[in-house]
Amino acid sequence: MPRLLVHVEGQTEETFVGDVLREHLTQFGYTSVSARLVGNPRLRSHRGGIRSWEVVRNEIQRHLKGDLGAVATTMVDYYALPLNWPGRSEAPRKKTAAAKAEHVEAALLADMGEILGPGFDTRRFVPLVMMHEFEALLFSDPDRFAHEIGRESLSENFRAIRDEFNSPEDINDSAETAPSKRIERLFPGYEKPLFGVLAAMGIGLATIRQECPHFNNWLERLEGLPTQFSSAAI
Repeated sequence: MPRLLVHVEGQTEETFVGDVLREHLTQFGYTSVSARLVGNPRLRSHRGGIRSWEVVRNEIQRHLKGDLGAVATTMVDYYALPLNWPGRSEAPRKKTAAAKAEHVEAALLADMGEILGPGFDTRRFVPLVMMHEFEALLFSDPDRFAHEIGRESLSENFRAIRDEFNSPEDINDSAETAPSKRIERLFPGYEKPLFGVLAAMGIGLATIRQECPHFNNWLERLEGLPTQFSSAAI
């Protein structure tokens, strides 16, 4: 059965993988599920922020070539994703948030396949571009979100933001309107690594999946992979 490594851009996503996704995904047959910060975390002082695609691609490539029993994925935010990532500069022309994410993901997979050559099993790389960032997931249940961060008085504000959009993943991506920016205006003391994961755990994976279809589709793909591989086939 395969091992899963999630290449993430910050501590919040790293903790989310360890505290929420690991237990869930190991039930489907992965022998291990872990996260790795892309780039040099010592130089970055664990502050997050995505690196150039060249840096991230090299890390994923080394991982896939060095561990033939591994599946790699990403958990990166569309918001502020560098334009040198494959597909990112063209993505804004797509009409929906899901279409933007899928365009970038397809470009990432194509680029990785080109680098690793025709013998590479593309099922071993399942990129996720989160729309528009991790905080969008927290609007899956505004009341629970407010409760988990100890700010019940913000429940109505969070609900009003959520109700503007068909899905939390549609909450948009400018310096003023990205999900995290909206939260920080309402709660200036919001600390993403602490409050974000606590809120996600309180909301629960089932609710997040129900409200965020793109995120759910990614999880469904990961859940199905272990049964497709034997230890010899991968």
